[in-house]
Amino acid sequence: MSKPIMIEAQGLSKQFGSFLAVRDVTFEVPKGQVVAFLGPNGAGKTTTMRLLTGFLAPTRGVARIAGIDVQADRIAAAEHLGYLPENGPLYPDMTPRSLLQFFGAARGLGGRRLRDRVDAVLVQCSLESVAGKPIGKLSKGFRQRVSMGQTLLHDPEVLIMDEPTSGLDPNQIKGVRQLIRELGKSKTVLISTHILQEVQPVADRVLFIHEGRIVFDGLPSELTADGRPLEEQFYRLTAQPV
Repeated sequence: MSKPIMIEAQGLSKQFGSFLAVRDVTFEVPKGQVVAFLGPNGAGKTTTMRLLTGFLAPTRGVARIAGIDVQADRIAAAEHLGYLPENGPLYPDMTPRSLLQFFGAARGLGGRRLRDRVDAVLVQCSLESVAGKPIGKLSKGFRQRVSMGQTLLHDPEVLIMDEPTSGLDPNQIKGVRQLIRELGKSKTVLISTHILQEVQPVADRVLFIHEGRIVFDGLPSELTADGRPLEEQFYRLTAQPV
């Protein structure tokens, strides 16, 4: 029995003036898959993610989350979606617990449900030891975990994360990777990155975008099947104009 499609891009294109940032992007992500969305800076990764999450309207094409057209019913789609932008909103004077309570209430959670979800997310993101400390005094690794906690509050089925390990040190990156792998056991995850080392430890599948087009869609092992390192494959896929 085939798994339901949780993320779908169908002919997505986005034009800014004369610049075509995303060109006819089409792919599907089934339930329970972790996909690395790979490409150089400026390739169209963030724009595609904003189209998928409804933050941008496409010039052409359709984006669906859990089968719901995000432009036709963004609120219904958002109920199934947790979105982590590259620089998520954080309030430095708040604590992780108070911030999660604030965003949970904004999402319509309340009472015991809100308390239970905040407690669960603090554990899930390993934030218990800093739950009462001001966010402004936390390391970047902990702040990133707080941002991830926001995306998990309503227990969404789909997670879309833009550069979740950007600016972190190796220990912090390892922790975030472990969390993503754990989340991938029960959720559908799409992670944007330009860091090649993110691919094999985290992803079941790789989508490679270059100049707004998908130029590779396959398993991480397929990228190195001919014995060439990932760095060389990255260069091969981006050296020529689309």
